[in-house]
Amino acid sequence: MRVTKVHVRTGDEVVVINGKYRGKRGEVLEVSPSEGKVIVKGVNIVTKHVKPRKQGEAGGLIKVESALYASKVQLVCPKCHRPTRVGRKINAKGEKVRHCKKNDCQAEFK
Repeated sequence: MRVTKVHVRTGDEVVVINGKYRGKRGEVLEVSPSEGKVIVKGVNIVTKHVKPRKQGEAGGLIKVESALYASKVQLVCPKCHRPTRVGRKINAKGEKVRHCKKNDCQAEFK
């Protein structure tokens, strides 16, 4: 099992850059660095068959978000609201922060 870094974190707003849900924006609900996958709210919806687990509980079909590869999503800058690549640098306070790679923006964010 190889753990790799993923360019997005839980809570980030991302946009899907290819596939069926291309152009759709959503919040990252979960990140799995070992698989290189993310779960995005409202994206990659699948129908799941659920059995009733307790007496009186209803089973049936539910719609749930499924994982997709992290390489298929791009972070949306919180300042300029455009999809961007993420750079990492050390700011004036000595903290490691991520920043927007757009030349006219260069915003820092956690």
